[in-house]
Amino acid sequence: MGTTIHEQEPQVLYRRSQSDPHVLIFPFPAQGHINSMLKLAELLCHAGLHVTFLNSDYNHDRLLRYTDVHARFSRWPGFRFETITDGLPVDHSRSVDHVFDMFDSIKLITKPLFRDMLISLRRSTEDRPPLTCVIADGIMSFTIDVAEELGIPIISFRTISACCFWAYFCIPKLVEVGELPFNGDEDMDRPITCVPGMESFLRRRDLPSFCRAKDLSNSTLQLVITETQNTSRASALILNTFDDLEGPILSQIRNHCPKLYTIGPLHALRKSRLPISSPAVSSNSLWEEDRSCMTWLDSQPSKSVVYVSFGSIAVVTRDELLEFWYGLVNSEKPFLWVMRSDFVAGKEGMRQIPAELVDGTKERGCLVGWAPQEEVLAHTSVGGFLTHSGWNSTLESVFSGVPMICWPYFADQQINSRFVGEVWKLGLDMKDKCDRGTVENMVKELIEGRREELTKSADKMAKLARRSVSEGGSSYSNFDRLIQDIISMSLPYSG
Repeated sequence: MGTTIHEQEPQVLYRRSQSDPHVLIFPFPAQGHINSMLKLAELLCHAGLHVTFLNSDYNHDRLLRYTDVHARFSRWPGFRFETITDGLPVDHSRSVDHVFDMFDSIKLITKPLFRDMLISLRRSTEDRPPLTCVIADGIMSFTIDVAEELGIPIISFRTISACCFWAYFCIPKLVEVGELPFNGDEDMDRPITCVPGMESFLRRRDLPSFCRAKDLSNSTLQLVITETQNTSRASALILNTFDDLEGPILSQIRNHCPKLYTIGPLHALRKSRLPISSPAVSSNSLWEEDRSCMTWLDSQPSKSVVYVSFGSIAVVTRDELLEFWYGLVNSEKPFLWVMRSDFVAGKEGMRQIPAELVDGTKERGCLVGWAPQEEVLAHTSVGGFLTHSGWNSTLESVFSGVPMICWPYFADQQINSRFVGEVWKLGLDMKDKCDRGTVENMVKELIEGRREELTKSADKMAKLARRSVSEGGSSYSNFDRLIQDIISMSLPYSG
């Protein structure tokens, strides 16, 4: 079911015609993937391209419920939403514990529907030229199979960091030399020596969480290996990063994926390139944002607040919740904590919270179900970010110059946190620890003890990030190159 949205067209870089490029964007149905790929869609629309954004029915309903996405995209006459089933029942939790159920259902149920849609989009209509190319989430390599079968160029977009993508890519080598598998109870600080570019600092505990599987036949590990190796079959690869942040690792990736576009941070590139009349921040949230926290932040001293958010799918036990909570209250620093309704596992959840935590939160804390994160991180009162180290969150923190405490949960987050703490020196890595004393000490270290050192480093990287998305910067120029390459793919209009 498609939805076409029209309004007065803003100025674009190219004049539209029936021979204009038409791109289908297809994200994996999860918050972080949809967020970054919708930002790419906006940028492509501004460049004058026709864009069809393919979203799952389930997530599109949530997107419409909690955002102004329809009104925002109505400014682009060449934009259209399409929806497709993710193959799961509506009442499926789609939580991190079951996220890999989607891979099976998408391959079985969504794949043939996706193929039918591509066949349909190859034919032009009154308001849409035929499909030029597909930009698909690189974690769904079946899209490459379908595109190859139909003779349609396809570009993979990996929404993870370059360092994580490269670690995934090197897993077969780690198996070959015997560095995988390992028992999770063994020495987790043992060096990993066979990921080129990371030999001097990578440890077992820093590898993506899937690498902790004790059995190489583990279905999740095998899925990650297969999907990553297939990326090199695509026409090109897009990464949401910038050269000054991950340059050495990008050089490694280019040996296997030579046509590589680094165009991040995408949220910042969007601000840089879109008209002044566009909203400064675009919410693509599948959760309802509570903006009352912005008023609370206005009342706090500069650089004093620790912002706490573990993303859209991480869950904690009740014991972990209490350890974090005690640590934050005992630090005696103001904190803004995003606590989703499904954040705590188990039936006990938020029942009978100790009085000292309730009182401590009333005194110097603010709890919300979901926050406008880009705005929060840009607020002058925020001095640090306790994060799960998801890539969107990491990039947003980098761009805003906010030092981080990293508590990675799964997938790419373990390696992101190592780079934040050890390589980029933008924060503190707290992985595999969750006790109130460590939380308290790290908060104090971030806001007081190492504040000057970490803020200086964060400010320096933020300037490089801003330069990358400014005219003439690496990401700005790479995006221009991406547009020109898509235009060159355009097939003559065949009716």
